[in-house]
Amino acid sequence: MARREAPAAGPGSRALVVDVIRSAVAISRVELADLTGLTAPSISNIVRDLIADGIIHEVGSADSLRGKPRKLIAINPQNRFGVGFHLGPETVTCVAIDLTGGLIGREMVPRVAGALPEQLTERFDDFTAALDLPRDRIEGLAVVAPASCPGDAGPSFDRAALSSRLGLPVIAENDAAAAALGEFWSRRVSREQSFGSIYVSTGIGAGFVFGGALFRGASFDAGELGHVSIDYAGRLCPCGNRGCVERYASMAATAAAAREIPALRPVIGAATTDSIAYDQVARAAVNGNRTAFEVIDRAAALLAVAVTSMVNLLDLSRLVLTGPGVALAGSIYARRLREHLERTAHARLRHPVAVELSAQPRDAAGIGAAALVVQASIAPGHTPGPAT
Repeated sequence: MARREAPAAGPGSRALVVDVIRSAVAISRVELADLTGLTAPSISNIVRDLIADGIIHEVGSADSLRGKPRKLIAINPQNRFGVGFHLGPETVTCVAIDLTGGLIGREMVPRVAGALPEQLTERFDDFTAALDLPRDRIEGLAVVAPASCPGDAGPSFDRAALSSRLGLPVIAENDAAAAALGEFWSRRVSREQSFGSIYVSTGIGAGFVFGGALFRGASFDAGELGHVSIDYAGRLCPCGNRGCVERYASMAATAAAAREIPALRPVIGAATTDSIAYDQVARAAVNGNRTAFEVIDRAAALLAVAVTSMVNLLDLSRLVLTGPGVALAGSIYARRLREHLERTAHARLRHPVAVELSAQPRDAAGIGAAALVVQASIAPGHTPGPAT
């Protein structure tokens, strides 16, 4: 591999080194040089600076074929923290993670009416104080929410005002994109993989990580999987198109379909929201209710059609299913996607497409928000989101 000279080892090289260390768990300087293509002096300089900043530390040694043991380095997880808030219609989910994506604390509180910067400032202070997180080791706050209109990239609020109140950087992002980065970071996915996640909620979104960075598109609107049409003469969507998969396979659409089936009305009961109704049906499906299973399975089958188009366009090698829509019935979705991709993915004879389930699907957006903060802090050079 051709070596990059030491003068080229700028912020992008630092991000590259951090990404490789993160995904490797523990690695030697020699292995870092081999994997990054940077020269030994560049690696030494970057590693020295990262150790001085407390981002990495030495964790022991490994035997070497040359006789001298190689010192191993790894991310120092407890040195700094990221905080993320996921704004739902009725709640705010607060999450704190360490530098490896490990969950430090999580809290869900009601979302109350009022001025958003003031609310979030108070919530941030209370949440971090309860966890006893040192303020000087918190790298910032990211606030994520569903994209409500074409072109929306995250929640709309005065980021400058909130940043001034907190004395910390503030990032805004949409929840599906944030969830993708959170899964990428906490799973220690290699930057060499073409990675995507599918976020199933009251809507449907997706996020992609290429080369360690979120792919955001020309207007920070990449990942609108929910608006891939699977029937051009189908249901009208608020986005202006017809047959969008979101109209058939989201939690809201599945709950609406279930309400039309008399046999499922006792299952849904007095559920007051689409999310609650959907959870009732999903729970019944995995507990053996055949009618409920058919409703969820049909939604999963329709989603698989749109996902296959996405995989074919981007040649993805690894997918994670996440979001509240797969918290209870994720196995049904995963099976449908795997079967469909094995039959129809264009690159299926060249490489498999791994389909995995999130370990924390309901909190994935909040974890991803905190991961945005961590990445922006220790692996600079990646795009955190649109500037305001």
